[in-house]
Parts: sequence; C-alpha cells; structure tokens
Amino acid sequence: MAGTKPNVLLILIDDLGWSDLGCYGSSFYETPVLDRLAAEGARFTDAYASAPVCSPTRASMLTGRYPARVGVTQYIGGHAVGRLCDVPYFPMLPVQEYSLARALRKDGYQTWHVGKWHLGEEPYWPERHGFMVNVGGCEWGHPLKGYFSPYQIPGLGEGPDGEYLTDRLTDEAIALIEDGPPDAPFFLNYWPYAVHTPIQAPEALVDKYRTKARALGLDAVDPFVEGEVFPIWQKRDQRVVRRQIQSDPTYAAMVENLDWNIGRLLSALEAAGKLDETVVIVTSDNGGLSSAEGSPTSNAPLAEGKGWMYDGGVREPLIVRYPPVVAPGTVVREPVTTPDFYPTILELVGAPPEPAQHVDGVSFAAALGGGEFERGPIFWHYPHYSNQGGEPGASVREGAWKLIRFFDGDRVELYDLESDVSEERDVAARHPEVVARLSALLDAWSVSVGCLVPRENPYDTFDDVPGKR
Repeated sequence: MAGTKPNVLLILIDDLGWSDLGCYGSSFYETPVLDRLAAEGARFTDAYASAPVCSPTRASMLTGRYPARVGVTQYIGGHAVGRLCDVPYFPMLPVQEYSLARALRKDGYQTWHVGKWHLGEEPYWPERHGFMVNVGGCEWGHPLKGYFSPYQIPGLGEGPDGEYLTDRLTDEAIALIEDGPPDAPFFLNYWPYAVHTPIQAPEALVDKYRTKARALGLDAVDPFVEGEVFPIWQKRDQRVVRRQIQSDPTYAAMVENLDWNIGRLLSALEAAGKLDETVVIVTSDNGGLSSAEGSPTSNAPLAEGKGWMYDGGVREPLIVRYPPVVAPGTVVREPVTTPDFYPTILELVGAPPEPAQHVDGVSFAAALGGGEFERGPIFWHYPHYSNQGGEPGASVREGAWKLIRFFDGDRVELYDLESDVSEERDVAARHPEVVARLSALLDAWSVSVGCLVPRENPYDTFDDVPGKR
C-alpha cells in the first residue's frame, strides 16, 4: 500500500432490515460473518438511511448530501398518485455532483464499483461519477431476469447457466482485490442486488431453512396480517399485507448467502494481507420489505418497513471494522445517517474534502474511536407514495424525539424512541412544545434544502389507471 492510506470496502446491501442480522436480534436468519465483524469492530444501534427507498439513499451515500438537496427523492422510475399529486425528481445522479469516488480518485485511490447502481441510465452510470471500473452497475433496480444466470445485466458478462448472482458479483470483487495495482489503495463500492426481490436463493440453502422453520414450528404460524387498502391509485384494488415474524425460508437463504459472500471478500482481503488496513463498512439502503410484494421479512420491533417514514423503513444495521481506530466490541448509540459516510470516510483515510462540495453529513470518525460525538438533528424528506403503503411525508429526529409530518392534511406524529422503539404511542398531544420546536427545525431545514411538497390531487381516480375501483 502506498504511504499509510487505508483501503475502503463500502458494502451497501439492498433492502436489508434492521432486524435481519443475528447481532441485531434475528433468531431465524443466520449471519455468522457479519456477527463476527460486529464483534471485531463497531455496531451502531441507531444508524439511519436517508430515505425509505433505494435511489435517494444511494445518491446521498455518494454525495454526502440529503436526497432533497441532490434532487433524487424517489427510487428512479417510481411514480404514484393518490389523494396527493407526485412531485418531480431527477431520474439520475447529476454529473456535477462531486462524488465520493471522485474525491478518493483525486487522492490516489483505485475506484471500483461492483453491483447495483440504480442512479440513472447509461450516460449516468458509475464511470461518469469517478469510478474507474464498473461491474454490473446500470439503471436496473433489481435483477429483472432473476438471480440465476443468464442475468442479461448490462455490464456483466453471462456466467454458466444457474450461476447465482451474488456469488458472481463477489467473484468479480475478489478478482479486483487480487489483481489490482499493489502500490495503490482502493475504494471498492460493493453494492449487491441482494436481498431485493425477486426472492430467490440456491435451493439447498432454502431447504435448510424450510427444515429450520418446521423445527421451530414457524411453518404452522400464519405470518401475515391483512391491513388497509393501498393509498395509491394503481394499487387501490389491493391491501397492505404485513409480515409479523421472520419465517420465509427463501429470504433467510438469501441473507445467509450474502453473509457467506461477504465472508469471502474478507478472506480475500486477509489472504492479500490487506484486511487490517481496510476500512470495512456494512449497511443497507432502506428497511426490510415487510408490507408488500410478498412481504418477505419483518422489522419488528421497529414499525413498518421499506417505503415508510417509521423507523422500520429507515433504521439500518451499520457495522464498521478498522482495527487502527475501532476497538473490538464498540457499540455506538448516537444516531447517524447516510450523508455522514462521505465526511467520515474522507477523515479516516486522510483525504482532503473538496471545498466546492457542500456536505450535509457530519463525520462520526470520533465515535468509532470511542470519543465524544453528538450528531445533531437528522432529517428526512420523502414527498412520494411508496409501493409498500407509505404516504408522502417528512421527519426529523433530535435526541430520542422523532417527529413525522405527513403531507396529506399536514398531520403530525411524535414519538419518544427511547421508551417506544416501536412507535406505537403518538405523544404529540401531550408535548405541544416539542412538536412546535421540532416543526420549526423541520421547516427551516426544508426551506434551506429546497424541499418540494406535493399538492392536493384535484381529480378522482381515472379508469385508465391500473387497479380496480
């Protein structure tokens, strides 16, 4: 390695919920690699994605900016209306953004992207945002042809029939580690498509979890509860279906396979003598899918999941391993959010920030070393309906307080997350002074960032929109 620059392995998992790892409380899914990684480094209890859906969080990760400031507030390609209209957003990560890859490349890093991108069509693929190598990153939000070869993913050659996508992407990432320039540090942006739908996994591993579910009696428990009608026009003939327990064998197999593949990456780093000089970060882009599209997981005790403003939609696992700074068994309870990764990584590797780039994030490097760290308020702005039942809204967390403002009727909810992690008790009526203070914070932030707010829809549903009356 040149000088003292550490490598960076940034693993952004797709749709992994806060409760989906053993070290975060799952008793059905098995994640020995990530559990061990957490024991060897830092585990964050209150880490947040900057949006409840993928593209905004990914844009935020690469820019250090809130999604509303970047202009990517919805998953790219998403559009829905209900009682409120939709608002416009950029269908790509604008090329003028000074990405994390650009900053690290300027500092002498090899910059490699492997896996999902979902930040625009080909003129806006990773190569246009500072990455020297792009394997499988395109406009797709999930494997349109499934997880088994032939994948037909642009930028990823076909493997033998039946090859599993997560295995293949890990092979590609390992090859970059083994064959990259030995005298230059690298930034490996490993963004697997897993565990996004379609829910598919190697059959032998699925069968393992079928057997486990039977042994635990989970196969005899109906995990689903049918709820309200979806608020969006195109799903007005369907109801939200919530999963209450983790028991889906195929999803469990996807989680374990991903855990195993992360273990392969770490083993490759160790074999190359680079593991302890690599900043390893593992997190997710939004909460687990728990209320639609098969509802494969449960985020309990958190409320709701992907597509929702509640913590099940935005609170994520976060594990950081870097022995020169992070002591084994470190637990960080101070809240952090996606924009914070940009300044944190630059501080850890000693790369100078770009003066022209406005960054909303706050470095949490001090917290990794056991020092004092206070993040300050965290904000969200998601002015769209989701595919999972969530409604347009904005929110702010300060300390243990979380205020959610839903734009339909400008209704407000307030939760004390210290005493009510499941967001079951709205205490807005009991604490009007907290509501007023947090509302003022949210208003000021929204103006400073230029947030767009949806207006009331003047029309009833149209007959030519899919979905029955």
